[in-house]
Amino acid sequence: MSRRMKYIGKKTNKMLVISLDAVGSKDLKFLETLPNFSRLVRQGAICRHVKSVCPSLTYPAHVSIVTGKLPSHHKIVNNLRFQPKRENPDWFWQRRFIRGTTLYDEARKAGLKTASLLWPVTGKADISYNLPEVWSNRFWDNQLMVSFRNGSPWYELDLFKRYGHMLDGIRQPMLDHFVQASLLRTISHYRPDLTLAHFTDVDTIRHEFGVDSKEAEEALKRHDLRIGELLGLIDRLGETKTTNIILLGDHFQKNVNQVLYPNYHIVQKGWANRKGNRLSKWEVAAQTCDGACYIYLKNRKDKERMLQVALWLKEWKSSPGSGIRAVYTGKQAREKGADPRCSFMLEAEDGFYFKNGCGEPQQKAKKGNGVHRGAHGYDPDRPDYDTFFLASGPDFQPGIQIPGMYLIDEGPIMARALGLELEDADGVVINQFFTFGNSCCGEGFIGK
Repeated sequence: MSRRMKYIGKKTNKMLVISLDAVGSKDLKFLETLPNFSRLVRQGAICRHVKSVCPSLTYPAHVSIVTGKLPSHHKIVNNLRFQPKRENPDWFWQRRFIRGTTLYDEARKAGLKTASLLWPVTGKADISYNLPEVWSNRFWDNQLMVSFRNGSPWYELDLFKRYGHMLDGIRQPMLDHFVQASLLRTISHYRPDLTLAHFTDVDTIRHEFGVDSKEAEEALKRHDLRIGELLGLIDRLGETKTTNIILLGDHFQKNVNQVLYPNYHIVQKGWANRKGNRLSKWEVAAQTCDGACYIYLKNRKDKERMLQVALWLKEWKSSPGSGIRAVYTGKQAREKGADPRCSFMLEAEDGFYFKNGCGEPQQKAKKGNGVHRGAHGYDPDRPDYDTFFLASGPDFQPGIQIPGMYLIDEGPIMARALGLELEDADGVVINQFFTFGNSCCGEGFIGK
């Protein structure tokens, strides 16, 4: 049975959670000039400074949002699984990788209908209507079969038959056009109580063109139009007074123009063998987290190798133009909420990020060479790197502004609005958000 909190006279309202990937605090000034986003700001409660998790990547962040836990506790510590012998590693697509309960698990236990559209790490989850973010990563497979195996086949078939023509692989903005059309149908036809939807338009565009690009501004405008369509539908359904709408970001991005390849140096040191652009036999291996990078030792008890790697990383960081901002021990990484299995974690300087290849040490951005112009994964305490949380609806106080909070607080807050509780969460409920009750538990990280 779900542990469900009862509030006197409180009826559970519907909840729509919209994640705008890579939209940050710095975007709010522009977004609040747009008609639909500004309407929700006027009607709702907002925190303009939300600290993401470490590493500040899409999959760890989205699991932290729905569990209220740090990556080190829910175990989704990267987008990619650690598969050093594969040139294209699998991602953490399936629910089975998450340790502990989630918001959608608790909602289902309480008898609520749930829906998820491209919410990360929901493959094969117990969700009523599930269109998971998962793609074919084997030459013998295809996208439809992978989606059907990991989601709700009849629901997905309905969406693909109606809107599949909008897709061009995962290219944007076509992918988000498909998600938007599917979301509108899901709300109007399937009528879930809790809906989670993930939009990646801004994230994709910023990777390609940069954080402050004109293309990114156009993507933000497209998001505002999508918000307007959703608000219009909820108005037409007569559910405005019974639906809580949550808009949130998962992380921000930084402008970059150079990529570093730690595995190149590891091969040169003789700690791994190279096969093409990937590792074969290895004693030490690097795993990208975009703006951060894990360093793994196969034998963490090998103190001699540990010392050799530590000295190499210290030397690399101190060399001119290294691109390395910080080197953390495994203990320090764990304290930040990152992977407790790593032996070291690197963080890149502004302008740099990491990749897994081992054919060259470093690469600068040039037209068409695939080097990103925007990246994330950095320490969430970096300046001008916060994201946001906006909640509008019958359970949230209009006009409330919370000065600061953590991403891990969002799950407990949303759970409370649904009359639920997330066990063992690292985050807290911030009671100032709500129109009901005053007995919980936190006030955000500023003045905490």
